[in-house]
Amino acid sequence: MSTKKVTKKRLLEMASELGIKNAAKLNKTALIHEIQITEGNIACYQKVVDCSVSPCLYRAECQ
Repeated sequence: MSTKKVTKKRLLEMASELGIKNAAKLNKTALIHEIQITEGNIACYQKVVDCSVSPCLYRAECQ
C-alpha cells in the first residue's frame, strides 16, 4: 500500500506502457480511470467510500 501520491508524470509513463492514446490530454482522475480499466480493474478511483482494497497504488490520494 502506497502512502505517496502518484505524480502525473508517473501516470503518463504508465499510460504509455499500457498503450493508452492521448493520455496527456486527460486530467489526473480520468487518466487513473483509464489506467484502471486498461489493467482490467473497475474505474473506482475517488468513487468508493471506505474502500478496503489493499494494496492500491492510488490509495494515498483516493481515500
